[in-house]
Amino acid sequence: MTDTLAAVPVPPIGAHPMLLFLLQVGVLLSLAIVLGRLAGRLGLPAIVGELSAGVLLGPSLAGWAAPGAAGWLLPRQPEQMHLLDAVGQVAVLLLVGLTGMETDLRMIRRRRSTALRVSLAGLLVPLGLGIALGYPLAGLLDSDSDTPVFVMFMGVAMCVSAIPVIAKTLMDMGLIHRDVGQLTLAAGMIDDAFGWMMLSVISAAAVGGLTAGTVGRSVGALVLVVVLAVVVGRPVVRRVLRRCGPSAERTVAAVAALLLMSAAGTQALGLEPVFGAFVCGILIGSSREWVPARTASLRTVVPAALAPVFFASAGLRIDLRALARPPVLAAALIVLAVAVIGKFTGAFVGARLSRLSRWEALALGAGMNARGVVEVIVAMVGLRLGVLTTDSYTIIVLVAVATSVMAPPILAFAMKRIDCTKEEELRLQAWGGPSVPSGEGVA
Repeated sequence: MTDTLAAVPVPPIGAHPMLLFLLQVGVLLSLAIVLGRLAGRLGLPAIVGELSAGVLLGPSLAGWAAPGAAGWLLPRQPEQMHLLDAVGQVAVLLLVGLTGMETDLRMIRRRRSTALRVSLAGLLVPLGLGIALGYPLAGLLDSDSDTPVFVMFMGVAMCVSAIPVIAKTLMDMGLIHRDVGQLTLAAGMIDDAFGWMMLSVISAAAVGGLTAGTVGRSVGALVLVVVLAVVVGRPVVRRVLRRCGPSAERTVAAVAALLLMSAAGTQALGLEPVFGAFVCGILIGSSREWVPARTASLRTVVPAALAPVFFASAGLRIDLRALARPPVLAAALIVLAVAVIGKFTGAFVGARLSRLSRWEALALGAGMNARGVVEVIVAMVGLRLGVLTTDSYTIIVLVAVATSVMAPPILAFAMKRIDCTKEEELRLQAWGGPSVPSGEGVA
């Protein structure tokens, strides 16, 4: 019987689900591109418009104003939405991998103490404030979960940064080659690694209770990823890139496969797949066999066509109508204020302790403050586990959107006052970007 079933081919996707899937991707991408360009004209990065595309098509507007049309295009069936989620996940994994490839490890090694100070201060201050806020917030929002689990969750939600959002913002603004951009990515990586580890602990606690074994397994998985990356990943990446030779097509295909397989590895270990993609990107970018020009097509397609679909699809689950209730709105404003103050204060203090200028400290605070879609992912996990209610989920998402919108103008304001060094100009030229005159800030 088993052999007979195995011989029967799996039926292909039906005509109507395929039609909906193609329309969903096409409509989301088109609206994201239009709103992204509109955001650019308003002095904001494209990601603001791309997130807004999902908000407009989701329950916040289309689901309320035209529920019939919205329900037809975006039905609530999980299997249909999972197709769209799959495209978004591939997009964000490739985007995070590209971010890792453009991370300058030599600069980070040279300034590792600065990155560590910024990361720790930007982690501990909002974590403490989030835990302190969690106790009164649990009563105000009538959280159904255990109060300690909810409190821990709020602490993690306040301390994470969003590497995909930071990367896209830095790319859009032409700042990813700057030292401040590299330090922001390095510090954000440390914060996110801690955040994903703590999220796995909270997930286990929500299901089966918080134990020493839960914490030990999460920490062990994180250490194992780092060890495997150095011992196994580095020679594998070098050998694969060498076999690709000068062919750009083979290199792009191999890089994409390496990023996705690394993401699968961390997912299998109970960590988030974005962490694996980012680590693999660092290994590729630091390899002597990697030639940036050979992955130029990937660096064009992913930010321009795939990433907008991911950011727009993330906005579909945002329902801003809950903010119409005064208690929820008041709680949202308090949480947002605590999130911004905590992250800015921590990153600013860490930067100043490293003797960076106040403008560099301000820019680091702005970059680290962007929570973006990582916060949305954290909120979705909390909602799925029952740690968050619909109201608290909406508040967390509001923090994600608001902090992402705040980052670009503050970054532009600060970076205009920071000179571009020769090293930064050479780094930009090595990655195939235009030359920036030394002594001019990049807005």
